[in-house]
Amino acid sequence: MRWGGYWCAVFLGLALLTGCGQPAARQPSASISSFKTTSSMSEPLYAQYLEWRGTPYRLGGNSRQGVDCSSFVQQTFSQRLGISLPRTTAEQHRIGKSVARNQLQTGDLIFFKTEVKVRHVGIYLGDQVFLHASTSQGVTLSRLDNVYWSPRYWKAKRVITSS
Repeated sequence: MRWGGYWCAVFLGLALLTGCGQPAARQPSASISSFKTTSSMSEPLYAQYLEWRGTPYRLGGNSRQGVDCSSFVQQTFSQRLGISLPRTTAEQHRIGKSVARNQLQTGDLIFFKTEVKVRHVGIYLGDQVFLHASTSQGVTLSRLDNVYWSPRYWKAKRVITSS
């Protein structure tokens, strides 16, 4: 019985890890001065960054005490844009319209393959800058052309439609 509970916990932990995460290696965050809000959409997204900046990463977390990448994206869209998104990275990458990397717009969801079965999500702000909850830095800004993120880029989805 004890071993059954142990293995159940191990498998549950592994299942959670496949939804959102990345290696703990520190990655330089984008300089705040390198990003300027250039659209009406980037302002509320940047405001979310300022409010949540430094909130630690916590797998499965959904509060200012600790948040994972997909929950942070879900809450940002809900609180700042009034748009409901699914909770997990696995669900989020299946919605919206596919967008080429060179056609990214503010508010697009960007996805990364950080390990074989591990995915990560962030929100594109513009000028190669994206907002996300990093395992090493918590809620932060990073550059898409960063040596860590660029080769791990997987795809982008547009979930905001023009009216």
